[in-house]
Amino acid sequence: MRQLALTGVPEWVNSLIMRTPQYPLTAITEFLNTHKVATLEQLRAALGDPARCTIFRKLGELEYLSSYSHRGKYYTLKSVARFTAQGLWRFRTVWFSRFGNLLETAEAFVRRSETGYSAGELSEVLGVKTKHALTQLVREGRLQREKLGAAYVYFATDSVARQQRKARTVHAKASSADLIVTNPDLAVEEAKATILLFSSMLNEKQRRLYAGLESLKLGHGGDAHMASLLGMDPHTVARGRRELIERNCGDDTVRAAGGGRLSQEKKRPG
Repeated sequence: MRQLALTGVPEWVNSLIMRTPQYPLTAITEFLNTHKVATLEQLRAALGDPARCTIFRKLGELEYLSSYSHRGKYYTLKSVARFTAQGLWRFRTVWFSRFGNLLETAEAFVRRSETGYSAGELSEVLGVKTKHALTQLVREGRLQREKLGAAYVYFATDSVARQQRKARTVHAKASSADLIVTNPDLAVEEAKATILLFSSMLNEKQRRLYAGLESLKLGHGGDAHMASLLGMDPHTVARGRRELIERNCGDDTVRAAGGGRLSQEKKRPG
């Protein structure tokens, strides 16, 4: 853009003004429309290496966003981002949120959640580690946390927290297999671990019947799924399922008569 000389000022001032480089906003807009995201250094290179403060001033004149991943070092325009219903947008490995930085995003997700979040659950949703951000939010009084089982769960700080705890309790009482099938985002690994732990406490017959029960809940493909999860033969799971259907599970005997290994006495000749 051509600079106009000012009247009534010394010539050397006009000369300095005329030599001042110009960095139009269109240069940043065009670069981000093409590349989607960029670091500060990439934007500086695209504009001819202006000062950092110049870049920030130019970005301030635009509707821009900084990433909540990668320590906020990536930038984009609101017009470029394509947010999901949750308010997130990812370009390659870079994450952006309509709520702002990681602290603001974590707080918004916890407050809007029906059951609160553990750090692991929220990390699965946001695609980045959230433990330190959640701890800072608790320290600042913006969230509260409560230890439920082996994990800390983060809740809102107002009356919403009461409803979140209540809903969390309802979910905790649901079948672990149901959680795996109907709500895979709710601590899938924890649900699997619960099934494995409970199964390890059962004797052989109880384990077979339990596997059959969960298979019935899952429906088609349940035998194979539970067999894979519990390390059992699919035929054993199917047998437990049939025993439940046929109500053939009242006998307290773990094995059928004559089953199991022969005693040492029977193996000895004579």
